[in-house]
Amino acid sequence: MARPRRIVLVRHGESEGNADDSVYERVPDHALGLTARGERQAQETGGRLREAFGSERVSVYVSPYRRTHQTLRAFGLDPDLVRVREEPRLREQDWGNWQDREDVRRQKAYRDAYGHFFYRFAQGESGADVYDRVGAFLESLHRGFEEPDSPSNVLIVTHGLTMRLFCMRWFHWSVAEFEALANPDNAETRTLLLGDDGRYTLDRPFARWREPERYDVA
Repeated sequence: MARPRRIVLVRHGESEGNADDSVYERVPDHALGLTARGERQAQETGGRLREAFGSERVSVYVSPYRRTHQTLRAFGLDPDLVRVREEPRLREQDWGNWQDREDVRRQKAYRDAYGHFFYRFAQGESGADVYDRVGAFLESLHRGFEEPDSPSNVLIVTHGLTMRLFCMRWFHWSVAEFEALANPDNAETRTLLLGDDGRYTLDRPFARWREPERYDVA
């Protein structure tokens, strides 16, 4: 198995929904695009990615949302060096179809009190549901490593919660550890680097917004 030397996770640039959450009442989540600021954020991140990848090939997996596709295009990667696959399992956490802004705000407050991993949005998903589909994606990803032409770089363009859950699943973090982590900023990256010992390490940690509340200690 030819495992990649680096696996880069990227959150999309600032979206219309990040800038103004009232837009969710008029536009489906999956159809929201980048703001001008989000486009600039993605372009800046793209410059760093092009420098990191150089002339090496890259296997790209992208969430099917408009903002993630726009983010990927803004990276300006060499099309001769990338293989792009749209991956629905990397989509944003489902919060229901058409969203009432005040109801979502209430539910976010409930989620903060109940727990981000276990709270399920009405007509939507819990963090645990997203964890399960991320786990299924990881199984497919590992099978891809067995392909004879598997690139030495993997780029995953997705969403903040999905990034945290990917790392939780990969590094076997506990629910308590996950609950303590904050989302990365828009167009921010986290990179899993393959070491000489055959293990992957994260280039930098996620910020914490609280200390983990563990159930496995007295």
